[in-house]
Amino acid sequence: MTPEDAARLGELLLGQRLLALGVVVEGAPVVGLLPYAVSEDRRALYVQASGLARHTRGLAAGAPWSGLIREPDGPETDPLRVPRLQLEGVVEPLSRSHAEFQGAARGFLTRFPQAAATLQLADFGLYRLELHGGRMVLGFGQALNLSRDHFLNVPSA
Repeated sequence: MTPEDAARLGELLLGQRLLALGVVVEGAPVVGLLPYAVSEDRRALYVQASGLARHTRGLAAGAPWSGLIREPDGPETDPLRVPRLQLEGVVEPLSRSHAEFQGAARGFLTRFPQAAATLQLADFGLYRLELHGGRMVLGFGQALNLSRDHFLNVPSA
């Protein structure tokens, strides 16, 4: 990965705020759109989800997930050139007693202060989406496979 590629990975991962999250629920694919924060060690994303949402049933411990983060599209943009990250890994629910919960909650609230109210509600939970790999597409014919190690080198914003 070139320094330019690493910078673009950081811009996409840290510069966007929404993850199109794909999970499997009862054997069928389900997609949700969730705000996310990046863990300090760059090994995971944190998402908050309501127990009432269908996609939350796919956020069980050890369950696979896949997601997409992209820059905004517009009428002047070639859809094949929209920079994007396709990500994948496994889920870890974070109960309030989990060692990582307080740090995850702080990171999530730093990025989304308005989530303070929903974090107090019993039907909302925090989930760690471990980053195992993915693919960064920067345009037509410009793609790079990503491993766990690529995320570790993303600098702080």
